[in-house]
Amino acid sequence: MSAVPIPIDNVPPGAAWRSLLWITPLVALWIVLIYWQPIIQTSGVPTTAHQLAAHGLIAVGLWLGLERADLTPGQRRMTWLAVMIPDTLWFAVAWSAAINGAFLAGTSLLPLLPLTIFVPVMTGAPLLLLSKRVGRVLDAMPVNWLIALQIYRVFGSWALSAWLHGLLPGAFALPAGIGDVLTGVFAVPVAIAVASGAAWGRKAAIAWNIFGLADFAVAITLGMITSPGPLQLIVPSMPSIGAGTYPEVLTPAFVVPGSILLHVLSLRQLMRRRAG
Repeated sequence: MSAVPIPIDNVPPGAAWRSLLWITPLVALWIVLIYWQPIIQTSGVPTTAHQLAAHGLIAVGLWLGLERADLTPGQRRMTWLAVMIPDTLWFAVAWSAAINGAFLAGTSLLPLLPLTIFVPVMTGAPLLLLSKRVGRVLDAMPVNWLIALQIYRVFGSWALSAWLHGLLPGAFALPAGIGDVLTGVFAVPVAIAVASGAAWGRKAAIAWNIFGLADFAVAITLGMITSPGPLQLIVPSMPSIGAGTYPEVLTPAFVVPGSILLHVLSLRQLMRRRAG
């Protein structure tokens, strides 16, 4: 069983790009707001809200995808639990470690923050990519879901606001913040384009996924080499995200590896549709 793409006649060619007319001003307004009132970001409310929202949307989206797949009720429950239990435990551990200052510079001889990014990706990606059941879910799930979900990446704009206030070095904040904002802003138009079933929409979706992964590669590398710790190569005039402060550290500790896995799954889904 596989999901049927929305007929192209139902999605006007300009609908994808017209969505930018309301997304872009809203994101710009958010950046201005958190710059004007930095207490909004430092309160931790936006960070907490968008992480809980991302976790919740993944849980709901996975269940809806399982309902579309040709699986028994028992198989759906077991598959959902097999994904969500490790994800929730990882969320809880990362959150607890962040609150207790485990990621602060000098707390551990090990580079804990890079490990929280790479270990989930290196263990989760092979399991998800090799799972036949996950493949069946991806075949049944609309191709635009995994793309549209990452609209939450616009909240990476906090890095730009922090840079404007002199709280993050531009060497890290500018490429990481701009890359995240662009990935989030274009998530909706690309999702609309790929839902149309048009060939260019699929190409746009592949390019969007590659850009999103490249953004993480750049941000992770710059974060490691500009942050206090054993991997630091550049010492900026101000602290970077590697300072490990709560709640901002939860973004690399939890959101980044989860987002990388979403990109990987989206690319697998797009490849499977082409092969089919």
